Amino acid sequence: MNATDVLRDEHAGIERMLNVVEVAARRLQQGQQVPPDVFRDATEFFRNFTDGCHHAKEEERLFPSLEEHGIPREGGPVAVMLSEHEQGRALVRAMTAAIGPYAAGDPQGRAALVESALSYVALLRQHIFKENNILFSMADQVLSSTEQSQLFQAFETIERERTGPGEHERYHHMIEDWERKVSTW
Repeated sequence: MNATDVLRDEHAGIERMLNVVEVAARRLQQGQQVPPDVFRDATEFFRNFTDGCHHAKEEERLFPSLEEHGIPREGGPVAVMLSEHEQGRALVRAMTAAIGPYAAGDPQGRAALVESALSYVALLRQHIFKENNILFSMADQVLSSTEQSQLFQAFETIERERTGPGEHERYHHMIEDWERKVSTW
């Protein structure tokens, strides 16, 4: 399996959590109640898995490898991806900050949660599209099978060290659980 295939597979899981968050945020937008735990779980997932593991693989291993092959960090697709990672981090912080006020019944907290959640969903969907269809295709063209293999191994190390044993599976169960719950709302 190519390292880029690992990243694409992770994107599929991230997109599933984005779908859950979008359903929850749209319900809030319509004035309905949503358990704050869906946002607590989602922001934990986005901080620890999406950013702490997935983005770490890209930022620490894939992007430097692309730079070694002449794909510039500044002014090119890597710079765009890095900028979007930062935007995503800011939106997750905003979501996290709005959960408590929303849970306490604050209408401004509700509005802030809806805005940050829907902005994050939109950002990450277009970001994932660009990575899957542009950046990873570039990587597949310039990286040898040996380099892909080395990246794959480096990704395994990052996941083991950053996410920890059993966490990947726990996140998949969390996503499945919330998908079931939101399908009944």
